[in-house]
Amino acid sequence: MNWLANAWIWVTTVGLVIAGTPVVALVWACTAPFDRGRYAAGRTFRLIGVTQVKLNPLWTFEVSGSMVRDPRRPYVAVSNHESWADVFLICHLPWEMKWLSKDAMFKIPFFGWMMRMAGDISIRRGERTSGARALIAARERLSHRVSVMVFPEGTRSRDGALLPFKDGAFRLAIESGAPILPMVIAGTRHAMAKGSMRFTRAHARLHVLDPIETTGLSANDVATLRDRTRDLIAAAHTQLLRELETGA
Repeated sequence: MNWLANAWIWVTTVGLVIAGTPVVALVWACTAPFDRGRYAAGRTFRLIGVTQVKLNPLWTFEVSGSMVRDPRRPYVAVSNHESWADVFLICHLPWEMKWLSKDAMFKIPFFGWMMRMAGDISIRRGERTSGARALIAARERLSHRVSVMVFPEGTRSRDGALLPFKDGAFRLAIESGAPILPMVIAGTRHAMAKGSMRFTRAHARLHVLDPIETTGLSANDVATLRDRTRDLIAAAHTQLLRELETGA
């Protein structure tokens, strides 16, 4: 049965990506002249991820916490990173964000094309110049009143424990004056583990914490903001795991 479920999930996932590409392209073409932040095209792209989860019989995903009241107020959203399934879970949030993602993702046919049309941001790991270009692109997205999504760990955790956070997202928030929006993911590590392409049964939740304002902060406050955010996410992650285990 698990083999049949995985076959169904892969067929529907690939089918959605191929069928969704012309839809995203149409939205992009119709809105590009006045939607400089590519909000509409990006939102259409994320809804494909939501649809994929609805067709996946092994996943139960939910969101909770502080919802953004104004979807066009730009935030720098940060979250822990457990697996590829995190992307599908975050798509359930009812507002658009541009993702910082490794450049290899943009090279995938159809999927990568949609990422470009959606205005997501490519970054090549280990290249300082690529990181600098990505931060410039992120500031541009924020200037168009669209939030940016960053995984500050830089990679997925194999065991679920939080890795050290990098400075980039917090420097970006302070320089742009955008609040940090901390988010916590729990349960996706079992949905698709790192190094595996097999879907497994999982109940996962994304919890949005209260924003952290950056007004009045300077470059000297980057480390403090980074560590404060990580501590909040780590504590909430422990609580969220406990709730999932008890069915709360």
